Amino acid sequence: MAAPTATKRPRLLLIYTGGTIGMVEDPATGALVPFDFAHLMDGVPKLKLLGYDLNHKEFDPPIDSSNMNPAAWSQIAHTIADAYEDYDGFVVLHGTDTMAYTASALSFMLEGLTKPVILTGSQLPIGEIREDGTENLLTALQVAAAKDPTDGGAMVREVAISFGRYLWRGNRSTKVSSTDFGAFTSYNYPALCAMDLHIDFRKKQLWRPAGDTPLTPFFTMDPAVSVIYLYPGITQQILESQLSAPGLKAVVLRTFGAGNAPTEPWFVDAIAHAVKSGLLVVNVTQCPAGGVEEQRYATGDALAKAGVISGCDMTCEAALTKLMHLFGRGLTPQQAAAYVPVSMRGELTV
Repeated sequence: MAAPTATKRPRLLLIYTGGTIGMVEDPATGALVPFDFAHLMDGVPKLKLLGYDLNHKEFDPPIDSSNMNPAAWSQIAHTIADAYEDYDGFVVLHGTDTMAYTASALSFMLEGLTKPVILTGSQLPIGEIREDGTENLLTALQVAAAKDPTDGGAMVREVAISFGRYLWRGNRSTKVSSTDFGAFTSYNYPALCAMDLHIDFRKKQLWRPAGDTPLTPFFTMDPAVSVIYLYPGITQQILESQLSAPGLKAVVLRTFGAGNAPTEPWFVDAIAHAVKSGLLVVNVTQCPAGGVEEQRYATGDALAKAGVISGCDMTCEAALTKLMHLFGRGLTPQQAAAYVPVSMRGELTV
């Protein structure tokens, strides 16, 4: 009788960028400050019970997520790409405030991804009496280690956020609470799995790349993109100053309702002039749920006729980072515009 085949231990890389999950209270000031990664490992003894081969890399120094930027996204992407063949999955520890931006950015930067990149963090630091960091960390590692029984590949083959009781597609996620342990949600796409007594994956919702393509990372994100948030009372001077910022290539225009905006001639003319001058303007709703339907109302149709491109049901985070990615690849505004309504990584509903 043949001896049973040994099961390969999942090999995972933890990437610590900073954030509350890796902080401790300074006794002198009471402020939260980062501690070293060894302290984090010592604070979660259950990590050894998982039976995984764990390695780690950390930002030096760790950064607050409010300081996250394209250079840091590139650093994370480089870390994953450089170690891609050596690990089954990756868990990125990150502050919550900009986690959805980072998850969206990485989804576009890591083309051809077939392994899990799971972002997680916490609302309270590990070590506090009541904290969510331990469970979030352990669950994220279990998600990253999970295998699809049908083909033996990774169960999750995309960038996702594991937080609280749910796993969300990264480029569909947004932070919705500064105090709730369920800090994230996805209004326009269902959870990839629910995590109660069991981790219950919803395979129909999981991203499956077409074909067997190798990882093709893109490390350059062009920051020449801005967000203009419409509000009642916005003036011509303010709008035009925002549209004419030096070096600006694209704007995410956060509109009312189903993609509506003022129809006063000065407003429509300013947008149309910006588009004719080469600026790419993408229409994304301010509403948490739903998307842009430009021809539903005359106010939205006026934007479409001015040359504004619909962002469909993308989040602001996804629209912004998608544009940074497209321009980072060297595309012209006209070329980038063609990709805006196309689902590249499952970021919008076709």
